[in-house]
Amino acid sequence: MKKKSRASGGLPCDACLGKQIQSNRENCSEALAHIFAGFLLLAITASTARSQEDPRLAEALKPAISAHEGTVTVAVKHLTTGVSFLHNADEPMPTASLIKFPIMIAAYQQAADGKLDLSSDVELKETDKVPGSGILTSHFSSGLKFPLRDAIRLMIAYSDNTATNLVLDRIGLPATTELMSARGFPQTRLHSKVYLQSTSIAPDRSEKFGLGSTTANEMVGLLEQLDKQALVSPDASRQMYEHLLACQDKPRLARFLPKGTKVALKTGSVSATRNGAGIIESPSGHIAICVLTSKNKDQRWEDDNAAELLCAEIARLTYEYFNPAGLPETNQLPRELAQGANGELVEALQRTIRKQLPATRLSVDGDFGPATRQAVIAFQRNQNLPPTGIVTAETWKALGPLIQTDEEKSVDPEIVNKESLPQTPADSITGPPFVTANAWAIGEAKTGRILWQEKGDERRDFASTTKTMTAWLILREAEKEPQLLDETISISSAADRTGGSTSGLKTGERISVRDLIYGLMLPSGNDAAVALAEFAGPRFAAEKGSPEAQKPVARFVAEMNRTADQLGMKQTHYSNPHGLPDKSHLSTAVDQVLLTAKVMQDARFRDYVQTRQHAVRVQGPGGTTRTVVWKNGNELLKIAGYSGVKTGTTDAAGSCLISVGNHQEDELIVVVLGSSSNESRYVDTRNLFRWSWQQRGHKN
Repeated sequence: MKKKSRASGGLPCDACLGKQIQSNRENCSEALAHIFAGFLLLAITASTARSQEDPRLAEALKPAISAHEGTVTVAVKHLTTGVSFLHNADEPMPTASLIKFPIMIAAYQQAADGKLDLSSDVELKETDKVPGSGILTSHFSSGLKFPLRDAIRLMIAYSDNTATNLVLDRIGLPATTELMSARGFPQTRLHSKVYLQSTSIAPDRSEKFGLGSTTANEMVGLLEQLDKQALVSPDASRQMYEHLLACQDKPRLARFLPKGTKVALKTGSVSATRNGAGIIESPSGHIAICVLTSKNKDQRWEDDNAAELLCAEIARLTYEYFNPAGLPETNQLPRELAQGANGELVEALQRTIRKQLPATRLSVDGDFGPATRQAVIAFQRNQNLPPTGIVTAETWKALGPLIQTDEEKSVDPEIVNKESLPQTPADSITGPPFVTANAWAIGEAKTGRILWQEKGDERRDFASTTKTMTAWLILREAEKEPQLLDETISISSAADRTGGSTSGLKTGERISVRDLIYGLMLPSGNDAAVALAEFAGPRFAAEKGSPEAQKPVARFVAEMNRTADQLGMKQTHYSNPHGLPDKSHLSTAVDQVLLTAKVMQDARFRDYVQTRQHAVRVQGPGGTTRTVVWKNGNELLKIAGYSGVKTGTTDAAGSCLISVGNHQEDELIVVVLGSSSNESRYVDTRNLFRWSWQQRGHKN
């Protein structure tokens, strides 16, 4: 369930992993030639795909596994020869969205049994929408009707959480676990609907594993049955394989594989879990692979996350083990293309046809639509080939060498080599430091007066820095009614299922307002933001308009906007209390300086944002209690002189940070919006503080 709002993490573990991966490659390169020779002999003599572990494959894979900081289980099997590798492969692990593969199997089984019609429509209702990965919640309106088969496609291709729940509503929650158990996969279990843990049919396992559980061995077993077309039926297996080929998260296994390698896969991700399982189509035969990880040290939502790199590295080492250099390629021509395909290969096809048949005026957009199909038919007729509109081996041969880029036109190397390319003037040695942030502003902490800024008035997404206003509204109300902070909030299901960064509180758990503000500001809990807005919203006036405006969260957000207007934050508009992306949820660096100057005058607010960790006991339903520990995500608090305020990161906003720093009793506010990474926002901020204090005449 890949989240839209992405958390930060440290860099050292990635650097170490990168060095280890490079070391693995170098250490394996000399040995691979000898290993591959033995494998080829084994491949020739093997008559069945019975599993047989090969210690030499283990030698290639174990260094990468051992270097990873987290729990790892792996199963690999060459589906032609049966050669395999297992590492703790029978240990149950959290699936995250990987469980959607077994859910798909259960749906197709019910269709085969006559219990389900995959062509029947499902209807999207507003109450069906859940956060996290997918496209239904954010891009489609309630009332949309579409075939159940398409919901399955969205569940696999985009790991769509809302689509998954629509499928589960049709097949029933117990169906997946019951089918897996009947087929001999007892640890592959679904526990609840996605983002709705309150629906759990196995509360103890939900607590331990989350959405679902499986083992690497069981997952490879399911993939092997799929490859043999033995899951449900041959036709159902083919359809399910096509769904897996459409999965958009291909880098999880294909990142280091040869370009064009086809991988049918499903992935799963939550903060501490990153999984990948699929079938790699290699020249020597299909390879089933499953890598499950949990308790990962690196929990960042970045492309170089250590566990995601590990999945791709194990796939690469496995591929190279079974496909040594010099192994004859079984498919020299590109794969067959038809209407509906997309990607770089389609772009190359379009460029090549456009060059050979200029009259087609075909555009290069990477989508094999009706226009591309007509162009293919025209080319086939021109070559006296059957005009099918499908690019088969015969058509590829007739096309000849593909034009891979627009630059591969009639370019004269001599002209290119003599070309004089322009340069911008040299960097000035005066002025503020260069930063990665798209916008920044610096102001005086006491007055909010803006001292310097760059694009500081440009309206932008500002992510969880939103919670500065959320916290302050609660504390402002507590100034009027001090007992408010001791009131108790019960976490609603709506708060619990809010996506993005979380305080980790669960539906029905009870906590004081005083403590919940720590859950809002330290781990940047979006769930805490909703819970506080639900609690305080009725205290504020509603905006005129639809019944939606009367709801507590909407009333709280209306008060956020009224307060922003009162403070002179003319370029700011709030759409929610947490900062998840919304097209109208915008602010500026300058406005955030104004707000920070105001809220930092509140001593209680200062205490909250300077707190580095806080523990609290929360009471659950039935009188149970547990201890929750929150740590502040603001890395600057580790350095003397900095006192908050708030981090924020989403794909739309980039990495953001509001900071207050003090040097020689000169307290300034620095706001950076849209830094290139979570690490960069701290570097940007520190550089701007140093430069500012230098401009104001301070010395070390």
